[in-house]
Amino acid sequence: MHYYIIAGEASGDMVGGNLVRALHAQDTHADIRCWGGDKMQAAGATLVKHYRELAFMGFVEVIMHLKAILRNIDTCKKDISNYKPDVLVLIDYPGFNMRIAEWAKAQGIKVVYYVSPQVWAWKENRVKKIKRDVDKLLVILPFEVDYYKDKWDYDVTYVGNPMAEVVGEEKMKPMVAPFSDKPIIALLPGSRSQEIRVKLPIMLQVVKHFPEYTFIVAQASAQPDSLYKEIIGNIPVKLVRNQTYDILRQATAGLVTSGTATLETALFGVPQVVCYKGNPVSFWLATKLVSIKYISLVNLIMDKPVVKELIQGDLTEANLVTELTKLLKDEAYKKALKQDYDTLLHSLGSRVASENAAKEIIALVAGK
Repeated sequence: MHYYIIAGEASGDMVGGNLVRALHAQDTHADIRCWGGDKMQAAGATLVKHYRELAFMGFVEVIMHLKAILRNIDTCKKDISNYKPDVLVLIDYPGFNMRIAEWAKAQGIKVVYYVSPQVWAWKENRVKKIKRDVDKLLVILPFEVDYYKDKWDYDVTYVGNPMAEVVGEEKMKPMVAPFSDKPIIALLPGSRSQEIRVKLPIMLQVVKHFPEYTFIVAQASAQPDSLYKEIIGNIPVKLVRNQTYDILRQATAGLVTSGTATLETALFGVPQVVCYKGNPVSFWLATKLVSIKYISLVNLIMDKPVVKELIQGDLTEANLVTELTKLLKDEAYKKALKQDYDTLLHSLGSRVASENAAKEIIALVAGK
């Protein structure tokens, strides 16, 4: 069968990479074409466009790049038409993928959405479009099943959490050589250049307060060394590319940008402070539209403030120093955090997300 998969950022590329492998394992004749990244390509998909050309975040930033986004949508539609897939698989990235879903449905193409848009946070009306345009919705957060069923009378399938799957596999690998003879604090400033430029300089301000630790910046694979070196300057930190999980396995604590990385950090059992800061106008608009109590997946899944979130004006040097000191020195706080992390892992269950997702996709195409 022919599969067309679209992922628009680094986390989607990771999820997509595992899905591509699972599809090849279950369908020996699978031919897969994708918009994604290095992991999907390495797993055996033909890469059409890399996510680094697609990753725009924030209202203002999207408006600034609207022409490029619309051009990408048009290019994508034409490529899908020429490829004639048996099924289109969309991974998160709703601003782009929801438009493609509407078009594909009108063309008679079967559509699977893997990793639900966060409609429970904002733009709930998207659920109506999902029900109209998507043949099968595969969710990765347990609470999403009840959300869709109870509020929208829509049956969705929980396939497991792909991050739990990936981290579980990573923990089975041999540990790499230590990055430092000092305890390590991980800095995860994100994968997009715009968020790295905003958050990393603030994270770096805490380095001078903790000379007994080695700070390691997890470099995104799609970003050049020059971006980080420009920001870091002479600050004594290590820059490590393509080894985020190795860093987390050795880390004592972490400063982590909001997003999938917060869940990954928790699954590795690393105490963390969640960091978010964006364009002021985009943030103001978001506060008017978003209806959730938390921004980190850890807190959203647990429905309580398990990890500290420093958002916008609260993301300051002083607050980071205070919260990081608590993570490093307060034994009672660390013990409670570990217990919450254990509960979080248990709530995600033991299902292998990529295998289950591949089964659901193949069954849909086969009409089972």
